[in-house]
Parts: sequence; structure tokens; C-alpha cells
Amino acid sequence: MQIHWHRRDLRAADNRALAVAAGAADPDGSGTRDAERSAEATPVEDFGPVVPLFVFDDAVLEHAGDARVRYLLDALAELRAWYRERGSDLVVARGDPVEVLPGLAEEYDAERVVWNKDYSGLARERDAEVRRALNGADVDRASFHDAIFHEPGSITTNEGEHYSVYTYFWKKWRDREKPDPIPAPDRDALAAVDDDDLPTIAELGFEEPDADVQPAGTAAARERLADFCADGIYRYDEDRDYPTRDGVSRLSTDLKFGTIGIREVYAATAEARERADEAETESVEEFQSQLAWREFYAHVLFFNPEVVTENFREYENDIEWRNDPDELRAWKDGETGYPIVDAGMRQLKAEAYMHNRVRMIVASFLTKDLQIDWREGYDHFREYLTDHDTANDNGGWQWAASTGTDAQPYFRIFNPMTQGERYDPDAEYIKTYVPELRDVDPELIHEWHELSPTQRARTAGDYPEPIVDHGERREAALAMFEAARGEE
Repeated sequence: MQIHWHRRDLRAADNRALAVAAGAADPDGSGTRDAERSAEATPVEDFGPVVPLFVFDDAVLEHAGDARVRYLLDALAELRAWYRERGSDLVVARGDPVEVLPGLAEEYDAERVVWNKDYSGLARERDAEVRRALNGADVDRASFHDAIFHEPGSITTNEGEHYSVYTYFWKKWRDREKPDPIPAPDRDALAAVDDDDLPTIAELGFEEPDADVQPAGTAAARERLADFCADGIYRYDEDRDYPTRDGVSRLSTDLKFGTIGIREVYAATAEARERADEAETESVEEFQSQLAWREFYAHVLFFNPEVVTENFREYENDIEWRNDPDELRAWKDGETGYPIVDAGMRQLKAEAYMHNRVRMIVASFLTKDLQIDWREGYDHFREYLTDHDTANDNGGWQWAASTGTDAQPYFRIFNPMTQGERYDPDAEYIKTYVPELRDVDPELIHEWHELSPTQRARTAGDYPEPIVDHGERREAALAMFEAARGEE
């Protein structure tokens, strides 16, 4: 008997560790060899059928939010149904994996535990402790590269260093061969086990979210992928920055939880590219480059785990963030008086999601107009987003704050009114999430900062006035960063 420990791979198909355990795929050098033994070198039949397992780790739940836990439970329910249809089950436990895994290995008389790697500092520390605990229990263990195409350390500069500039990383990522999706295991490879029901969200210490969380699981992810590759991917380059256009895949949460595999996603985009004309091919490649961004940030986090709480880019002096609590609260509540910013922050709470262009706008507003530490924004996104991914979110926030890799230059500051007018010219997006402005002419919405108090009161008296003057705060932000650079 052997155990597959599901973590951020809540799927059966295109799952390397599960497939290797079930004899449906070769390790291909992706396993982690322990010094004491090489578990993956032993034929699968010597270990027997696979017990699927998920562990609710309180150390992970500590950083979760209501919407993300709701999506997690829904994804687990679908995965459990898949196993039950094949005479097995998803065993669910709660506790410290360092204690849970050796105990379950003993309970099921399992000789091996396998899992797919995660690249955050927290996950790597946990996995090292699990390996030691399983070694002490005389249980084989093997972990496999699965969540991204190219393992950290495999794409490097000519000097052997990891990349901190995306453009060069992308060129090598683009030209590397991409493996095909991996088949799901046959039912004969799965252990005939059964388990109790999943815990409720309340039992895990969370509440049902107010947000309308998108459907979870592999079937929903595949439907989103198929719909996108049939149409939206061919307009992606043109439409992706416009929040009212159906121009994005909405696969970010699926990739975060691994309800669909990266190889399956890429294969679908490659098929779409074969059907594309020249202009459409460029659009498909632009979407593929977003997959590379996801991988780039995973590499950055692997080699720089401290970036979760520290600036990637060092300045001569500390950045003197203002951190005004009232302004932070207005930003979180979508009450800044800047329509595109407020629409984004309200979409976040309504859907546990925000369009990517709007994420950049609200992040720039927080860090440059309000001069509030990017960590405050990162923590807020982590609480509300279903697709929160440590590497991607951290990379995006530090880019906006001019403290990260490939960072937005400190002197290039988004004008929220110009951004709204450019990417939401008819104010459709704004009116969707800011009901106070639904009956207002788009031209007045985009001129909100220029209207007099009397005009604003007459136009939409329930909507707030701008809490700051963008022009003044832009100059203050430039001064703040120049002081950090030692240019005063």
C-alpha cells in the first residue's frame, strides 16, 4: 500500500506524483531521492495500490480566507466523487502532516508516501520535516516536480544564477520543450478505502463567504479552458486589459489549487495556436507568456523566500510609507472617490476575484497615491482572493510598489482617472460595482476628480469625494522614493 498526499494538486489527471504511484507515468527524473533510499526507483507493484489523502494543515489554514476555503471544500468534494466512482475514496485528516502522515502510513500499512512539490518557504520546511518523520517511521517517501514546467534552478543565466528579469527568463521558457499531459490512474491502482464526510466550513473555523465564488473542480476548470481556447485566447492580446470584455481565462484559481494541470492547460493553448492565423498566434503566445510569468515568480520565491515579507529590491534608505489607517480603510472598502479603484475593491469582495488590469490600478493607488506599504495590500488580497498565490501575488504587489523584480519604475505612477477612461471608457465596469454611479454619464464619472463639491453632490451625492489629490500625491510619492534612493 502507498499514500498519495494531495496538496495543491486537487485533480486525478495530469498529476505526476499520483500517476507515478499508480504506475501510469515514469518518474522522468522528477522524484526527490532520499539519501537513505530511492523510493521512486522501486517498481509500483512492490508498493501496491494508492490511498488518496488530503490533510487540513492548520499552519496553512492560518493564512486562508473564507472564499478560498469554500473553493477548497468544493474542489475536494469533486475530487472525492471521482475517487468514489472508481471504488476508492479521498481520505481526509486534520493536523500537522509531520504527525498525521506517519500515523496514517501505519494505519494503512503503507510502505511509501508520495506528493508533488511546492516551492514556498513554508512548504519546503514542512516537507523536510515530513521526510524526516517518515524516515524515522521507516516509510519510503518521494516528491515530484509537477506544478510548473521547469523546476527552480533549471532556467538560469549564463553564470548559473536564477533570473530576476522576466524577459530573459521568458525567452528560455518559451523555447523549452513542454511535456504532454499525464493520464489519470486506472481504478485498479487505487486502494479500496472509504472515509467520513468532509468537514464543514464552520468546523474549519471559517464562515460562508459573502462573495460569489466561481465553481470549483476539474470539470469546471476544463469548461473554462475549452471556452477560452475556442474564442477568447485569439483576442487575448487585444482584450485582456479591458475588464468588461470576455478576454481572460479565469483559470487563475484552478491553477492555484491545481484542479487542472499546467501541462493540460498548455496543450490546449498549443492546439489553439495550430488553428490560429498570424495575428491570433501572437495573441495565443501572449497568453502563454502569462503562464511563464507565473513560473518566473515561483522561481523568484524559491530562491528568495524572504520576499514574502521583505522588499526584493534594496534602497539606500527605508521607504517612509505614510500608512494612514483611514485611507487604508477607504481603499479596502472601495470608498476612495476614484471610481475605477472603488469598482475593483468592490469586485474583490463581491466575487473573491479582481480583473488583472484593475489589480495593477488599485495596487498603484495604494502604494503611490496613498503611500501605504505594499504588505497591507498583499495581506488584504490574501484574505479575499480565491486565486491568492504567494509567488504571483507577492510578485505583482512588489512590481506595483517598485520594490520587486522587473519593478514598475518608481517615477511611473498610474493615474487612476486616465486608467479608468482608457480601459473602461463607457464606465460599464465601474457601474457594475459602484451602484451610486449607475445613472451618471460616463464622461462625468471620468471627470469625478475635477468636479466641484456642488457638482458631485448634485450628480451622485451618495458617492464619496476623492480622498486625496492625485497630482499632489504623485509628487509626494516621487519625493518618498527619491529619499529612499538617497537623492534628497
